[in-house]
Amino acid sequence: METVKPKILLCEDDSNLGMVLKNYLELNDYDVTLERDGRLGLAAFQREKFDICLLDVMMPNMDGFTVAEEIRDVNPDVPLFFLSAKTMKDDIIQGYKLGADDYITKPFDSEVLLHKIKAIIKRNEEVHREEANAEFDLGNYHFNPRLRELTFAGKTVTLSPKENELLKMLAEYKNDLLPREAALKRIWGSDTYFNGRSMDVYIAKLRKYLKEDEHLEIVNIHGNGFRLVERVA
Repeated sequence: METVKPKILLCEDDSNLGMVLKNYLELNDYDVTLERDGRLGLAAFQREKFDICLLDVMMPNMDGFTVAEEIRDVNPDVPLFFLSAKTMKDDIIQGYKLGADDYITKPFDSEVLLHKIKAIIKRNEEVHREEANAEFDLGNYHFNPRLRELTFAGKTVTLSPKENELLKMLAEYKNDLLPREAALKRIWGSDTYFNGRSMDVYIAKLRKYLKEDEHLEIVNIHGNGFRLVERVA
């Protein structure tokens, strides 16, 4: 079976550096999407799933810092490196404040960058493997996201992919606020009005699944999001 190559989003407006880096990473078994414009880079991220993002800071139409902010709104966990000629301390600090995993100043050694990419992707794979195997006890229900199964009193319901992802997020935020925007961007890709209405339908479905346990409730926090509340019996 063919191995799936990790996907890299590379945003770099220097066409020579961009192509050299793209070719080098592809020779090392990465699938690289190269964009030379911040806005196009963000559009690519919204279309596809990437394992890591490499962002030049100074780009036309949308700078790397702005792209990073938008990316973090959609996916707060995707690894993110800044590649920049800006070496001022304030710029580096701003990069890390935006959630960068690394801030690499130009010129840099491509081999060093490659090993940093390998290390961060391996770390994330291990974290995701642990998350994928996580199961939840919700009141008298048992929820297995990997199998998309919700079990109560010996009866099991198989959830749809969106039901499963939404319940998983609610379970991760149990007794705390799950922001509406965060759920929409992670599961639906954007927080448009129509996606919001779609999510409301899925919330209603999950409430029906959970109605057998009176101590478990999905509460609507008006204008903000939802809470999966587990009350002590």
